[in-house]
Amino acid sequence: ADHDVSQNRQALLRHITAVPPFRILDFGCGPGRDLKAFTQMGHVAIGLDGTHEFVDMARHDSGCEVWHQNFLALDLPLDAFDGVFANASLFHVPAAELPRVLGQLYASLKPDGVLFCSNPRGQNQEGWYGDRYGVHHDLQSWTRIVSAVGFVEIEHYYRPAGLPREQQPWLATVWRKGHDSFGRESSR
Repeated sequence: ADHDVSQNRQALLRHITAVPPFRILDFGCGPGRDLKAFTQMGHVAIGLDGTHEFVDMARHDSGCEVWHQNFLALDLPLDAFDGVFANASLFHVPAAELPRVLGQLYASLKPDGVLFCSNPRGQNQEGWYGDRYGVHHDLQSWTRIVSAVGFVEIEHYYRPAGLPREQQPWLATVWRKGHDSFGRESSR
């Protein structure tokens, strides 16, 4: 279902402090719906997906540059993006690999860059769901993992909006690139 994700796009964009247009990596872009939306707002969006069919569709439909990369074998430029939009993608990364993958996303962000993630939440169950691998983190474990990489939490919310918590299967979190790994304040 194509649930309304404009709330998620805005949660990324409103926290970016750079001068527009922003450079955005859509991590797990799928067929490119959000690439198109970011581009229509005047930003420069680049897609990344591990599924060949999605990469072709996204290139065709959005006109954006789209990279075909496996989440576990990323090759990302350093200090390249104002924002990373990881909508319904990072939960496919095994928990053991997550710190490494998040570290690569961290390194790809410019100083003060913003990471948006939305994942199905749960009690940290991990395994295969049909043909897709998934980890359903709770807020505490997710926050611990992402913070350990150096990200600083800006906000979190549950989706879809306006429903009781037990009917909100998605957890969205927004993060800023904090100090670099040497503990210095990163400077522009």
